[in-house]
Amino acid sequence: MATKKNIYVEGLNEIPAPMRKVEIVERKGIGHPDSVSDALAEEVSKALCRMYKKEFGHVLHHNTDETQIAAGSAKPKFGGGTIIDPVYILLVGRATTHAGEGKNLKDLPCKPTALKAAHDYLDKTFPNLDVDSEVILDAKLGMGSDDLTGVYKASGHLANDTSFGVGYAPYSITDKLVLKTEEYINGPMKKKLPETGQDVKVMASRVDDKITMTIACAMVDKHIPDAAHYQSAIEEMYDLVTDNALKIIGKEKVKFKLDINTGDNYKRGVYYLTCTGLSQEMGDDGSVGRGNRCNGLITPYRPMSMEATSGKNPITHIGKIYNVMSKLIADDVAKKVTNEAEIRVRLLSQIGKPVSQPLNASVQIVLPDATSNPKLSKWTGEAEAIAADWLDNVDKVSDMIVEGKVRTF
Repeated sequence: MATKKNIYVEGLNEIPAPMRKVEIVERKGIGHPDSVSDALAEEVSKALCRMYKKEFGHVLHHNTDETQIAAGSAKPKFGGGTIIDPVYILLVGRATTHAGEGKNLKDLPCKPTALKAAHDYLDKTFPNLDVDSEVILDAKLGMGSDDLTGVYKASGHLANDTSFGVGYAPYSITDKLVLKTEEYINGPMKKKLPETGQDVKVMASRVDDKITMTIACAMVDKHIPDAAHYQSAIEEMYDLVTDNALKIIGKEKVKFKLDINTGDNYKRGVYYLTCTGLSQEMGDDGSVGRGNRCNGLITPYRPMSMEATSGKNPITHIGKIYNVMSKLIADDVAKKVTNEAEIRVRLLSQIGKPVSQPLNASVQIVLPDATSNPKLSKWTGEAEAIAADWLDNVDKVSDMIVEGKVRTF
């Protein structure tokens, strides 16, 4: 049944992903070049939002979702290597660079705002990176096209793209393991193992009740005097990550296997060694939108949007708002309506139409016997109400994004 907001709630007779034989989940950690691109795009957007609010009291049109990272060159070695060529980072996007007319025309400091936001994030997040000497930061932020800025300036929140957002809930045990493992490695574990860098990729493969996790972690050469210390650090990381994983698994009936830096070959002297803990120092480029979705994961066994969430403006850009909102709706339905099913949400817009009035708001309640489940009618009404409430509160979603209360990668 469609409501005035075009909300369609249906039961879907299908085996939820966590109940299937095979599941694959990936997360690119905060130091992966694609994640760095995502983070910088989002930090620039948030900084512009703050600047616009300070100058005009509200957010002006911008999209900064095209950040590019071109890898540098380095010579890591045990005990500490050398950066040969700095990483080049280009902050690309559209922004409102001036506002007003005639004597009231006001030029806005978009590029300085962007460069400072990017510099501050890199300096705060990556302790082994000397931002001033090992990174070249550049910004190309031009005025947006008349049609899109015109949509933005129109009264109310009008979508500036015909696009869709996707979300699902709840997380499976595989999802939780991948997300929380990366957060652990790049969080509490750093105090015990400073040898580990921030460029971490976590991949999990579940077959039936067996989860095999593969971790690639850039190691920091200045903290590792020799090959023996490297091997010892990997072994300690193995124990710490395994202990943390078992805490996450708890009473779940799954078996856990861990592999770390499988590309290493100790006999041939091959080690994942870096100067900065980031592979972008040599060999790996990065782009916005090529990594994690806004739930923090890459999930080929779940519905996903190809849209880059980071860097898009949080007021009218559907590629951001609907991806974030889809996850929020799915989370609420899974939490408040039923934890028995997999919840899938897809929101579709039309350019120039109100963000609160999607062309199609689909909520699917996925169970093997969903359509014959006696609770489906109750679930349908409750899920519809949750979706409608979030759509009625677009401002709340925008505020959460600007304030950094939701993840975008």
